[in-house]
Amino acid sequence: MELCGPSMKDNGGSLCQTEQLPYPCVPLPDPGSAGCRIQANRHLHNHHLNHQLQSWVSRPAPDLTSTPTPASRHRANGVVGAWCSSPECPASRLDEVTDQALRGSGMGTGRVLVTGGAGYFGLRLGRALVSQGVSVVLLDLHKPQWDTPDGTVFHQSDIRDYDSLYKICEGVDCIFHTASYGMSGPEQLRKEQVESVNVGGTNNVINVCVEKGITRLVYTSTINVTFAGKPIEEGDEDSLPCVPLDMHIDHYSRTKSISDQMVLTANGRSLKGGGLLRTCVLRPSGIYGPEERRHLHRVMVNVERRLFSFSFGNRQAKMNWVHVDNLVLAHVLAAESLTPKRNCVASGQAYFINDGESVNLFEWLTPLFEKLGYSRPLIHLPVSLVYSAAILMECLHLALRPIVEIPLLFTRNEFYIAAKH
Repeated sequence: MELCGPSMKDNGGSLCQTEQLPYPCVPLPDPGSAGCRIQANRHLHNHHLNHQLQSWVSRPAPDLTSTPTPASRHRANGVVGAWCSSPECPASRLDEVTDQALRGSGMGTGRVLVTGGAGYFGLRLGRALVSQGVSVVLLDLHKPQWDTPDGTVFHQSDIRDYDSLYKICEGVDCIFHTASYGMSGPEQLRKEQVESVNVGGTNNVINVCVEKGITRLVYTSTINVTFAGKPIEEGDEDSLPCVPLDMHIDHYSRTKSISDQMVLTANGRSLKGGGLLRTCVLRPSGIYGPEERRHLHRVMVNVERRLFSFSFGNRQAKMNWVHVDNLVLAHVLAAESLTPKRNCVASGQAYFINDGESVNLFEWLTPLFEKLGYSRPLIHLPVSLVYSAAILMECLHLALRPIVEIPLLFTRNEFYIAAKH
């Protein structure tokens, strides 16, 4: 996770300084500060997004015809990680760390909305906020798989329904827009729904902010907006702009890139009744943590089916992950950093959020294989063979879907990201 830097003090901000630790684990933030590190992006290219908005957008889209003014850089110090199994490591006390940061964050007042609030991350974020006295509204198309925290209000609704979203946002002063569709599995193949949720839904959220006078919007994007299949080494927000839309390897990343830039472009828009909209984009890598069921659970099921008995891709390829509680911290601190109290230092910024550790996918999964009683995959298959198999599985899934549900080990896009990321 990458939050705070020296230039923030120069700009009047108060995001904390964190020391580089001797081993990868999450820092213990000063309870009186905002905690952690954020790196900002000043490459806010719009890639001619207007033509991407389809007829399902029920309200006018933000003006995306010009490139936003580059944002100032808030460079980070050190590397902070959360992948540590030592009982002495602060990473084993992430709930305590989160509580400390929240107590000093100034988030204990106001009313916030979390879209995607029934999802794994959205519910976790809502739980952390309400535990510190924040009034939290959770919105999701589906009911939560887990119990909603006491003190939260849950609305089952669709962010594509503008009128419903408008009513739910009564009294809200900050929106955490975490809802999305099509990140992995068969969902990736439903392009129209991916686009309508990720772009159309985000357009509705922005316009509700303007109409309701909601001053802060924190958007959960993805690191994939900067990835087009080529390996990235030591990349940061200054060196990695969003890739052109036609270079994205999957429609999910393409639509997230569009909505990412929509949110950044909306920064500084005038609000109905006065004031300005302050926006911030967070670009996390893959999320892991207790009870997570999208990434590791799916891998676990396929391991038990003996479908993960091989490895593939460049053996030297590494990728980043983020612990869910690190991501919660990042969202809380970003929201606080959109307030005048913090001189709006995160306004118009985009940040990469990860644990600070790059790991090979199969090395990272080794403990999971061992806990399930299996050895690490010893067979290494050529990239071309696995990619062809992924295409075949997609075709079978689509052809037989009306009759029977064929489980996907992975889509071609997931394979490409795992092999090349």
